[in-house]
Amino acid sequence: MQIKKFIRRLLRSAGYDIVYYRHTHHSLARRKWLLDSYGVKIVLDVGANTGQFAQTLWEIGYRGEIVSFEPLPEAYGVLKANASGSARVWQVRNVALGDRNGRSTIHVAGNSVSSSILPMLSKHERAAPESRYVRDVEVEVTRLDAIFLPEWRADGGVYLKIDTQGYEKQVLEGAERSLPFIDTIQLEMSLSPLYEGEMLFDAMYGLLTAKGYRLVAIEPGFSDSEGGELLQVDGIFHKFP
Repeated sequence: MQIKKFIRRLLRSAGYDIVYYRHTHHSLARRKWLLDSYGVKIVLDVGANTGQFAQTLWEIGYRGEIVSFEPLPEAYGVLKANASGSARVWQVRNVALGDRNGRSTIHVAGNSVSSSILPMLSKHERAAPESRYVRDVEVEVTRLDAIFLPEWRADGGVYLKIDTQGYEKQVLEGAERSLPFIDTIQLEMSLSPLYEGEMLFDAMYGLLTAKGYRLVAIEPGFSDSEGGELLQVDGIFHKFP
């Protein structure tokens, strides 16, 4: 036991740690456990960027289908290449999801992953200077309701992941008719205002619980690199029978 404590102290002093990879201790192990427990067959990956979320799911052992949505041309190009080189059932679509069908302007961030339809607030820029917007691009936007396939309604086990940098509420508003067929939702929630007009954690929690979902897990996300304040988390909500 003393040797284990010594090794852990040594690793922590170097910026590392050893943790149990179990669903009771580790966020990724918990996510995999939830995917299995809820019988997830298809993941709708909204705001996919280059496919990081999907690739993580493959790595932790998910074997169902993934459909990734990414509107930015450069990120979509990498996403498409990643999906084409994968042996998994992985579809990709070059479109943003929102509360209407049409065209919109996305502000492209220097780090790509912080890009959003919404204006970025100064607190976000201070916490991550590399995320500052560098240009705008016009993209196609569609409601999930307009493209939700009949087989998704019939099969069940649909997991909706939303990472749209403050635009999560609009994605949900465009999915009103689809939500009855979606068992589980994972979405990014800000604890402090980072994008103009975004819905913060408390309000989003209230919105989803009012729709019959229950918060079953929280995964830490974006934090202030200087002050250490946790600014965003991912909440996983499930609708129980």
